[in-house]
Amino acid sequence: MIAYSDNSFYQENPRARWFVLISICIALFLVPMSLSSVNMALPAIADALHADAVLLSWIPTATLWGSIVLLLPAGRVADMVGRKPIYLIGVLGFSAASLVVFAVNSVEFLLLVRVLQGLFSSLVFATAMAIIAAVFSGSNRGTALGFTATSVYLGLTCGPLIGGWLTEHLGWRSVFWGPITVALVAVVLATIYIRNDHDADKPSQPLDWAGSLLFVALSTLLLFGLSGLPDLQSWIMLITGIGLVFVFVQQQNRCEFPLVRFSLLAANRVMNRSLMASFLMYAAHYPVLFLLSLYLQYLQGLSPSETGQMILLQAFIMACLAPVAGRLSDRFEPRLIATVGCLFFSAGFAVLVFLQADSSLNHVIVALVLLGVGFGLFSTPNNNAALGSVPKDSLSIASALLNLSRTSGNMFSMAIIMLLMSQLLGSEQIRPERYPDLLIVVKLGFASACAYSFLAAWFSYNRGKVTRQTG
Repeated sequence: MIAYSDNSFYQENPRARWFVLISICIALFLVPMSLSSVNMALPAIADALHADAVLLSWIPTATLWGSIVLLLPAGRVADMVGRKPIYLIGVLGFSAASLVVFAVNSVEFLLLVRVLQGLFSSLVFATAMAIIAAVFSGSNRGTALGFTATSVYLGLTCGPLIGGWLTEHLGWRSVFWGPITVALVAVVLATIYIRNDHDADKPSQPLDWAGSLLFVALSTLLLFGLSGLPDLQSWIMLITGIGLVFVFVQQQNRCEFPLVRFSLLAANRVMNRSLMASFLMYAAHYPVLFLLSLYLQYLQGLSPSETGQMILLQAFIMACLAPVAGRLSDRFEPRLIATVGCLFFSAGFAVLVFLQADSSLNHVIVALVLLGVGFGLFSTPNNNAALGSVPKDSLSIASALLNLSRTSGNMFSMAIIMLLMSQLLGSEQIRPERYPDLLIVVKLGFASACAYSFLAAWFSYNRGKVTRQTG
């Protein structure tokens, strides 16, 4: 097999790099788009499957659980056997799981589908950025990562527009099966142009099964414990999960072939600060679609497609800025660009905190512009700084860690939102008489996001300058 570190295939066939980028961008658009578009179908799903407010909030959260528990093992396996097969399994598996929606007849069955989508999406996210970082290791890495970032956030934010249209015209199930045909293009391009980077001459290292199981257990306990507070059982799960975090760190430090070498991570200031900034920014970002979808449809009376069109503004701005920010991060210090992005993002949430039930839609538009500018400036420079600080043979696990920070941030913030939904709305469908309570949930969610993104600015600025790794 041809190793990425040699890069001879791509030197002889420079156009192949861009076909690889197209495949990755399609997958990184398709998966987040399929996941986020479900937010526009939530009211329709609630009516069709008779889901209460708590079960409704589990629909986006179930995917987070699925995507987070396999990230570190998938990244480790990809470094062991090669990134190409893991990536292909992820894309094909996600597509197959999405088609199961035809058999769904209850909200519990739908949650299982969402878990399966999350599990396979973790294989895609654990390898995609690593493939791009390796293929473009010589030049244009920031630009290429900018396009991948654009794909992710365009997918996340175009999802509501596409999901709203599909829900209105083809029914809520089409949100799952409609986009899957596009995945075949990504599979074909990946099969032809991605060269597997497995080095047959390199001694194989075993997977840390104990660490993998510990990671699954602590992730599950933290999510279920945090989202179920203040019940006693939830407190027990949360405390046990926190305890397992310390057990996991100690086990990884003792393991000969760990999932993560925490000693190296602690010593890499650029990497660990980038991960913290990523965790906090994604904790701020993920509930936006969920909260704005409920606010605009329930309190403002917009249709699913109108809601999607409104939120598309943020995606457009991010799509324009992310490649530009990536190119700038190849030339200038990434932390400065990313930090400015964090501050813009925080300002956007500060505007949203003052929403009222009868607020003008211009109020939402101003906030979406600030959010789009903020995330467009943050995402690519942050990823470029992190991936540029590790050696090439650790790119998969570094990519997995970045995506772990993303999904764990998502999971943390959605657990907080679920807690608010549970305490203020309870186990009943959202009716007009409960709209004041829904507005309180929305405002508290945006206030929390404002705090997260402001703290992210501190970690982003204090990461220090990037020293590129070459081996």
